[in-house]
Amino acid sequence: MLSASEIFAQVLCFFLLLFLMKIFVWKKLLSLLDRRKESIRCELEKIEGAKLEVARIREEYESRMALIHEQAQAKIKEAVEEGRRINVQMRKKAHEEAQDIIDDARQQVQYEVSQVQEKLRGRIVDIALDAARSVIQEKLTEEGDRKIVEDFIREMEGAQ
Repeated sequence: MLSASEIFAQVLCFFLLLFLMKIFVWKKLLSLLDRRKESIRCELEKIEGAKLEVARIREEYESRMALIHEQAQAKIKEAVEEGRRINVQMRKKAHEEAQDIIDDARQQVQYEVSQVQEKLRGRIVDIALDAARSVIQEKLTEEGDRKIVEDFIREMEGAQ
């Protein structure tokens, strides 16, 4: 075992070493630790600043995306409305063109009917004149007159 003098010498050496370390090494060690602590604090501040910047950029990105989405929806709505307006215009134009075609066809039919009626009147007048001429020239009996009228009626039926 150790004697008291040895223990005393070891304790004295320990305190002497501690004192020498305090004078020569301790300040440098504390200074080094303080610099390291300050370096870590600066890095943490930079990281916190970067986090704030990332959050700001993300918020800006999300607001821009929302704005772009709103603009896209507005353009889609505008395009749909334009399509509807064009559809209405095209239907209206088609209806007007169809009505014009119908009106033209009616006028054409009326014209053709009036032409046919005019020809028919002329034909009836010619037939009536021929019948009258025949009656006047032949001075027939009642049976002869009846025969002329019946012939006239048959001719009319055949002309139609």
